[in-house]
Amino acid sequence: MDKINIGMIGYKFMGKAHSHAYRDLPLFFPNTVRPEMKVICGRNAKGVAEAAKQFGWEEYTTDWKALIKREDIDLIDINAPSDVHKEITIAAAKAGKHIFCEKPLALTLEDSREMLKVVEAAGVKHMVGFNYRFAPAVMLAKKLIEEGKLGDIYHYRAWFLQDWLVDPNFPLAWRLQKEIAGSGSHGDLGAHLIDLAHYLIGDMTEVIGMSETFIKERPIATNTTGLSANSSNAQAEKGKVTVDDATLFMTRFANGALGSFEATRYGTGHRCTNSFEINGSKGSVIFDFERMNELQVYFTDDHEDVQGFRRVLATDPAHAFAENWWPPGHTIGYEHTFIHEMVELMEAFKENRQPVPNFHDGVKCQQVLEAVDQSIEKRQWVSISEV
Repeated sequence: MDKINIGMIGYKFMGKAHSHAYRDLPLFFPNTVRPEMKVICGRNAKGVAEAAKQFGWEEYTTDWKALIKREDIDLIDINAPSDVHKEITIAAAKAGKHIFCEKPLALTLEDSREMLKVVEAAGVKHMVGFNYRFAPAVMLAKKLIEEGKLGDIYHYRAWFLQDWLVDPNFPLAWRLQKEIAGSGSHGDLGAHLIDLAHYLIGDMTEVIGMSETFIKERPIATNTTGLSANSSNAQAEKGKVTVDDATLFMTRFANGALGSFEATRYGTGHRCTNSFEINGSKGSVIFDFERMNELQVYFTDDHEDVQGFRRVLATDPAHAFAENWWPPGHTIGYEHTFIHEMVELMEAFKENRQPVPNFHDGVKCQQVLEAVDQSIEKRQWVSISEV
């Protein structure tokens, strides 16, 4: 297999990110399977036609059901809003299509488990979009943990802070409606934190959390794109915000480590502060996505007179994916995490295996999300195994 024909459903924020990844992948990773951008799909004919031309897709359509029936399509890329993930995934899997689905996998844990069951029964490849795993600095943190360089892990702290909702007159975008998005900062931002924790530290055993919706009503939106939206004016008819604005929770990991997580869209001054700190018996690491090429590293066995956190720039050939990019010190950006993600997907086809992270990881993330929701409702610790 030397190429995969792709049909993509969704064409806004994530649609652009995925399209860019498919276009650049063959230029920098020529020795893997080539993604062919065949058809892009969206509900608005004018919008999807413009996206097809801008992004470089061969064709466009507004009918996703017809798209998944096409014999010339091998993989369905789903980056439409969360409320349609389940329906499209199940239909695509039954049509024998491989699937890439953005996170969160579904609106509920029950739906995500059903999706996993269907893709496994169909025998197709399946991947979920946790792109932050693929930042080379994050992969370096993983390597240091696996090599025992940090020793026994004691603490994992994670926070994802944004501030795009601080204005109370920001319109009621789809991400603020539970029936479409599933949840707010918890499922959108918290899902990334949870997946990174699973990737770096391992399974969680129990959680306890709290959440808040600071602005209860917002002007009805007339148009939404990515993380922006418009309404007629601030005095327009208002609708109820039905998701969380901020969620915090604590956890215990199976390996004995303690964890704390914070996801908010009200972190004034923070545009995209996706960070974690890991403390172990032999050392620590700190990552901040706004400085995504860097990992702060500390080792206890350094000489006392030079002990302290050091900045490691993860752009040398020793770091993941670096040899395919630029000379050492020449940094990469957000879009490259999606290219690396798609490299993993294409390599999975080349090696005839399941890509990672896949729907199993999506379900595991959804299980923690739901356990936190139950904890907030019950105001008590909730065991992950009982969710």
